Amino acid sequence: MMRTLLRFSHARDSRLKPRLGLCRESSPPVPLSLRERGNYLPCPLSGTERGSGGEDRQVPSREFTRAHWVRSLPIVLLSALACAHPTGSGTPTPAAGPYDVVIEGGRVVDGTGNPWFYGDVAITGDRIARITPPGLLRQASARRRIDAHGLVVAPGIIDIQAQSGSELLRGDSRVISMVTQGVTTMIMGEGETPAPANAQVMAMYRVDSAEERLFRTFVAPHGFASWLDAMARRGPSVNFGSFLGAATVRAYAKGQAEGPATPAELDTMRAVVRRAMEDGAFGVGSALIYPPGSYASTSELVEEAKAMAPYGGVYITHMRSEGDRLLEAVDEALTIGREGGVPVEIYHLKAAGVKNWPKARLVVAKIDSARAAGQDVAADQYAYTAGANGLSSCIPPDAHADGKLLERLGDAPTRAAISADMLRPDAAWENLCLSATPAGVEVVGFKVDSLKRYEGERLGQIAQAMGKPWPDVIMDLTLAEKDRLGQLLFIASDSNVAMQVRQPWMKFGTDAPGLDPDSMKGRMTHPRAYGNYPRILGRFVREQHLLTLEDAIRKMTWAVAERLSIRDRGMLHERMYADVLIFDPATIIDRATYEQPNQLSVGVRELFVNGVEVVREGVHTGAKPGMKVVGPGARGSGASLPE
Repeated sequence: MMRTLLRFSHARDSRLKPRLGLCRESSPPVPLSLRERGNYLPCPLSGTERGSGGEDRQVPSREFTRAHWVRSLPIVLLSALACAHPTGSGTPTPAAGPYDVVIEGGRVVDGTGNPWFYGDVAITGDRIARITPPGLLRQASARRRIDAHGLVVAPGIIDIQAQSGSELLRGDSRVISMVTQGVTTMIMGEGETPAPANAQVMAMYRVDSAEERLFRTFVAPHGFASWLDAMARRGPSVNFGSFLGAATVRAYAKGQAEGPATPAELDTMRAVVRRAMEDGAFGVGSALIYPPGSYASTSELVEEAKAMAPYGGVYITHMRSEGDRLLEAVDEALTIGREGGVPVEIYHLKAAGVKNWPKARLVVAKIDSARAAGQDVAADQYAYTAGANGLSSCIPPDAHADGKLLERLGDAPTRAAISADMLRPDAAWENLCLSATPAGVEVVGFKVDSLKRYEGERLGQIAQAMGKPWPDVIMDLTLAEKDRLGQLLFIASDSNVAMQVRQPWMKFGTDAPGLDPDSMKGRMTHPRAYGNYPRILGRFVREQHLLTLEDAIRKMTWAVAERLSIRDRGMLHERMYADVLIFDPATIIDRATYEQPNQLSVGVRELFVNGVEVVREGVHTGAKPGMKVVGPGARGSGASLPE
């Protein structure tokens, strides 16, 4: 018996060791594999004790002392006895029930990185009710049974860089191309969010009369919460949450003007951040190559970080450069996190442009060094060498100032100066069209009938057809399409993508919206919208053996949940929300290509969101059971918030 208790000290996961002050503030307890559950006792919930009247009382971790361990010792001993003495003569205890769903005999990959095991998973309502060795739920009553032999049962995927804000707010909230990849939760907020709104934020979004009524519902001190609630009311197929866009913070206080923020504007920015954190934001998300977010100084972003720090916020960033000034951009992100007192997450890590490809290993070394020195910094990436953004991002940021880009492009002298700046290799801004070269830029999103013939063509080809230099082509197309065009940029290397996915602090995100292929006929997009996660599981895991199945699943699920302090999703564990993915490891693969992107992936058999089946036999069921997910500083979350 004492040997059983002493095995705490030999647990592989240091979170299980009963060293004072190391119990994590999370619920449910640290997840274990079935074998580990029999060998080790979970650490009690740090920060919680039972009051004299039987009520739960929150206790700061630093107060969780030896006395609390002593008081809980009888419960620990009883738990150990239960583990040491199974009922009967080794006969398994019959499974209780009834359950709504029982998933039988699958290879369970729980999301933590633990080795897979065969098991049964039961769902009741919106929660995981039981996880047992295979066969123990065979006799349990269940409304539906799924034979998962030969399949993998995993947590639903959490996309840390989703771009489905428009779809969830006023579009197709089924997000078919995402759920057929296995995504159950989307986290948005790169660079900008439509809330909180005011006249200056609506100007940044170029809100028309049809949209103004909706945006005005986000004009309030807690407009960020109103935005989340508006998406929830539409009934999405996935769960969702968001960072607060740093460009929105700046536009709210300063509009689209260049220049440093005044003291009064900084006060407004801090207040906007604090209120959004109380509304459920996970932190502040910047995108520092796009105006007006690119106008923010390092010190301005540090002040925003300080404002979110008491709420458990994370600074997540599309850095100021991924190319010629990549290393300097990493240094800036580290500075913001260090001086602001918050963790740092780098969006879609890459080295852009052939001459910058050798920098990728230097960036990895820089992140490893910062982590070794005690700074919490990590990153995410997608599974492709091409990025995507707006075509006008290749026009200098100062041309966008005050929202007057189209006006400036119509002025001949100003236009000539802009064109010259676009060709400068030493320009002080990130010009990804130079990094990719015109041959590596694919233009997409045409709406003007006379220009649709250029859909999916390379910028160099369009320039040749028009008989103009490529900077003039970008400006002409931006004017004609009113700055609504997108582009795919072929800028990264396969070897760097492969090297990065192996890093222990890496996560995976799509940086894409959820689309319906039936509504995308004749239109081009980035294949990551359809295939990011199946590509990782099919090509990187099964075919290329770049990482194990367990590690790949961890980087899609629990690693994201843990980074964002989402304690009830991201792993398969009893009492967690029933976001469950079932896929065929032998067939899962992406089918979308750059040439034919609007093709759904294959291999995802079933997908449950909050216990409701959203994908059945690979087909969307039409169900929309998603709910909003909020950050640790949200009012009503149980966290101790600043006054």
